[in-house]
Amino acid sequence: MRILVDTHAHTIASTHAYSTVTEYFQQAKIKGLEMFSITDHGPEMPDSPHPWHFGNRHILPRILDGVVMLRGIEANIMPPHGGLDIPNGLHAYLDFAIASFHEPVFAPSDINAHTQAVIKTFETGHCQILGHPGNPNYPLDYAEVIRAAKDNNVLIEINNSSFTHSRRGSDVHCTKILELVDQLDWKVTFASDAHVAFDVGKCDSSVAIAQQIGFPFERIVNRSATSFLAFLAEHNKPVATELKYWLNS
Repeated sequence: MRILVDTHAHTIASTHAYSTVTEYFQQAKIKGLEMFSITDHGPEMPDSPHPWHFGNRHILPRILDGVVMLRGIEANIMPPHGGLDIPNGLHAYLDFAIASFHEPVFAPSDINAHTQAVIKTFETGHCQILGHPGNPNYPLDYAEVIRAAKDNNVLIEINNSSFTHSRRGSDVHCTKILELVDQLDWKVTFASDAHVAFDVGKCDSSVAIAQQIGFPFERIVNRSATSFLAFLAEHNKPVATELKYWLNS
């Protein structure tokens, strides 16, 4: 089981991360990735870049040495009822958006408040992925969230760093989420959440759990560039059309 697209990574534009775009391209090539994604934090996070950072990424190469960079954002789910901190006019510059809870933005509350905020965020149509939902600080009604994700075509992220060094206690929740996603006939993305380029594409812990429980490989949408771009096409994202020639080259 090999994952060829990384959907979640941070550059030095998120100031608690440590690598440049160039370093990500280099490491993605070394690791044999087809695509990686730069998803720096939305503006409500204390370490976020200015919104112009997201709008100006068109000056960066889309493809370098055969590897594609996707232009995403890890946006913040906003209190108290959901929605994202993506400024008006910025959506056109994004290939996709991850929606995540972060403690400096949305103070942990209770399972009902978290669940309803996630569902309301899905219903805006502004996100394509739910980020690190296994965080024990934000308990969720996982079955309800997965059903709503399916209804709104939002992928559930299984975040590799949740198994290793971030959001301690997430591992058991991530395993439960995977089991429920399979039971409820939905889909996931496996992501590194890299904060240094050396970690791009690192999904080994997520893959190990998936293999342990017999999670179907075809439910992992970022298993290849072809499958992930097909998903983005379902959201009418221009990048899916833009890269058709690259897929066929």
